[in-house]
Amino acid sequence: MDRTPSKTLAALWMAGWLALMLIIAIAGREATREMNVFQLMEARSVLGFLMLYPLIRAGGGFRTMKTKRLPQHVARNLIHYGAQLGWFFALTLIPIGQVVAIEFTMPIWTAILAAAFLGERITRWKIAAIVLGIVGVFVIVRPAAGEANPGQLIALAAAVGFGISIAMVKSLTRTEQTLAILFWMLVVQSAAGFLPALYTWTWPPVHIWGWVVVIAFCGTFSHYCMARAMLYADATVVIPMDFLRVPLTAAAGWLIYSERLDVFTVLGAALILTGNLLNLKSAPSPPKRAQG
Repeated sequence: MDRTPSKTLAALWMAGWLALMLIIAIAGREATREMNVFQLMEARSVLGFLMLYPLIRAGGGFRTMKTKRLPQHVARNLIHYGAQLGWFFALTLIPIGQVVAIEFTMPIWTAILAAAFLGERITRWKIAAIVLGIVGVFVIVRPAAGEANPGQLIALAAAVGFGISIAMVKSLTRTEQTLAILFWMLVVQSAAGFLPALYTWTWPPVHIWGWVVVIAFCGTFSHYCMARAMLYADATVVIPMDFLRVPLTAAAGWLIYSERLDVFTVLGAALILTGNLLNLKSAPSPPKRAQG
């Protein structure tokens, strides 16, 4: 498996992540209007597994999914499952822009964990990217930043969970195939959510299933994009690229829901973009050895 560092390839895989996560936010808002969150999570995992199966078969079948790090997969996916539940619950309580904006405290936790446990360096460029990104997020949500409600607190707890999960994914990519990481994510989360979904199950309207299929596809293959990006760059490089999801979500809200795109959104997006450009600044190349 090619692990040659490449910020360009990492950025391309993150572009796939951004597109799919933008779609899942809209689909999640629509689906949770008439579907219980536990049901949505279980359907997303089961359908995601069916969608992933052709790739598993093409990659050598289930025998290639064997792992020596099952406890790490289980721990990572239980944390991620809880964070996803919180994220979907928050979508039902507060505006979609607030959910996504609060989620962007996640890079703080990821950067700290990656530095503490994975040995990644936090350079001045990474610090600048995180600081400018966070400032940009607060500029965008400025009117609501001073008021905390249960939805905002749930979204913040979800962000902490996502930060822990991402750091654990980075650790897993050192020894595990991308498909194996996704396989165990779907298996563990399907098992974790089975009983809660069964207890709360009621059949949703037919049209909601279309949104569920979209969520399953985007939720599964967005993680494939993220895992691939992690192969080519540190977590503290990859995650700040995700700040672009805030202005993209604001633009989607303007186009789809006629939400006003004001000067604060534009300014926040500019700060976020500046931070990402600084983060992608190449480190100086080491001097070449003299030919002897």
